[in-house]
Amino acid sequence: MYLKYVSLLGATGSIGTQTLDIIKEHPDQFKLAAMSVGRNLDLARKIISEFKPELVSTQDQSGSDMLRTEFPGILFTYGEEGLTEVAVFDKTNILVNAVMGSVGLYPTLQAIEAGKTIAIANKETLVTAGHLVMEAARRKKVALLPIDSEHSAIFQALQGEKEKNIEKIILTASGGSFRDKTRDELMNVTVEEALNHPNWSMGAKITIDSATMMNKGLEVIEAHWLFSMPYDRIQVLLHKESIIHSMVEFHDSSIIAQLGTPDMRVPIQFALTYPDRLPLTSASKLNLAQIGKLHFAEMDFDRFRCLKFAYEAGKAGGTMPTVLNAANEEAVAAFLKGEISFLQIEDLIEKAISKHQIIAHPDLETIQTVDKETRSFVKGLY
Repeated sequence: MYLKYVSLLGATGSIGTQTLDIIKEHPDQFKLAAMSVGRNLDLARKIISEFKPELVSTQDQSGSDMLRTEFPGILFTYGEEGLTEVAVFDKTNILVNAVMGSVGLYPTLQAIEAGKTIAIANKETLVTAGHLVMEAARRKKVALLPIDSEHSAIFQALQGEKEKNIEKIILTASGGSFRDKTRDELMNVTVEEALNHPNWSMGAKITIDSATMMNKGLEVIEAHWLFSMPYDRIQVLLHKESIIHSMVEFHDSSIIAQLGTPDMRVPIQFALTYPDRLPLTSASKLNLAQIGKLHFAEMDFDRFRCLKFAYEAGKAGGTMPTVLNAANEEAVAAFLKGEISFLQIEDLIEKAISKHQIIAHPDLETIQTVDKETRSFVKGLY
């Protein structure tokens, strides 16, 4: 394997730091060439000192100006334009999109146009504009490699298989922080309780999405685009242990599953090394005898209303998934700030999708307009 130069969007986030773990473990295989960071400048300094990227984008100009004085040999930029500069940096072979939210869409589209391989953890990009992203990837013959553990599992299960033989895709769901609570018990849950995920170590927004099951809903829409699969052939199955990361059922009744301990570095590394594999010495080995039992259950769409919303938005198509995602991002942000209750997240999303008039085949400008209008609408509800 030749040395791959990596552009990393969201270097200081959960997926970003675990991507850096992979780069650090295999310095002969990967080099961090460019990265974007948020407001965590202390962590950014540590990353810059250790990995010495050539280009760094910060969230705002003040952060860029501050770091530029400390690291005079490095190029600095900022804002949404900075994200795109990192994404299309001429020295990189592969873009790891690990930012949260629809802000990752435009840089991804530009990276595809530049011919970069895309390792995507930013599910909102495909939820918001899957038709545009997949069309661009096909036209430019660019590979989209999934980093989400569920989509990586499906991708791995499909290696060497023919699309015509697939019966359905089965996404597994841990159930999140509140999987054992009734809806009545959810009335007064706190932000701290919601952020206490039983299996995975993730960022705040995705952990809340896991608790509402919106994360799984977004993954259903993402799977629809990544694997060209109709929504009625994408199933979600509750699996509390997060050992089976997802499955593919074939016409002959065979099911291929991908298993492993809950460790995001495994799918991250597979995306970076595909079609090869490398050792990951820091990962825990799966011991099924020690685990003993695995549990599964049907998903309750009345209990997890956000999952129902996602299926409905995906099937409706057009701009509806854009509305779903924008409304969810704003509602989750409000919950994290203590401005609304946990169950109000669902209420705000439902109101946004109920009022929206679908635009069937939106271009990028239309998507961006609908996204902005939806956020403004949701903010006006609380």
